[in-house]
Amino acid sequence: MTSETAAPAPSSTFRDLALIAPLLRKLDELGYELPTPIQAATIPLLLAGKDVIGQAQTGTGKTAAFALPLLNKLDLSKTKPQVLVLAPTRELAIQVAEAFQKYATHLPGFHVLPIYGGQSYGPQLSALKRGVQVIVGTPGRVIDHLERGSLDLSALRCLVLDEADEMLRMGFIDDVETVLKKVPATRQVALFSATMPSQIRRIAQTYLKDPVEIAIKSTTATAANIRQRYWMVSGVNKLDALTRILEAEPFDGMLVFARTKLGTQELAEK
Repeated sequence: MTSETAAPAPSSTFRDLALIAPLLRKLDELGYELPTPIQAATIPLLLAGKDVIGQAQTGTGKTAAFALPLLNKLDLSKTKPQVLVLAPTRELAIQVAEAFQKYATHLPGFHVLPIYGGQSYGPQLSALKRGVQVIVGTPGRVIDHLERGSLDLSALRCLVLDEADEMLRMGFIDDVETVLKKVPATRQVALFSATMPSQIRRIAQTYLKDPVEIAIKSTTATAANIRQRYWMVSGVNKLDALTRILEAEPFDGMLVFARTKLGTQELAEK
């Protein structure tokens, strides 16, 4: 396993990354100017057909880091799935599918399908029959379709494991391995994970071919003009403490975060 941290050149633009004109046009329309570090590091590697391990937090732009190069490489004349993205939750599957759809605005004939549990099979089966180039799904529902024979991965070019550590935490890692064993041996694999527990590392070593490893440190920091203060109080005293702050601090508006829906309603009422 090669371990490289591909540092982007500060001046690199999306045009420097050799993306096709329809994608660049969409990025211009969206107002994207410079790639994020994970995008600048990952896009050239995926375009070159390399297997990639990306260690990056949510919010670093990792969806575009894999969606753009994989859209770039699609053969839109073919309707068998060429890309499969595995995601831990229905919400993330929908979000990633929507991102593919958004970036592919100027790619005629492009189709993406999110497949997940809790949705009836009918629409998914109809869409699969019509043909799609990209599938974004949760592991269990992808396996259901493979076992039904409704999902043909024989033409698959790339498999993306998005938020792999979250799939491990939710107990889907055996399903992920089942899918990995059913895809063509020639496929490219991109694995993204915020952390690298031993089981994720083992999957990378078993199923990825000489992957390039990219670690993007989170750069989230408090803005310089913000002062942070905290006051430690026990649960029963929280309302009194908040009331004191509301009385003592001058403010035009305030955001209060609560942990639960019920706690939010109770606090608002009080």
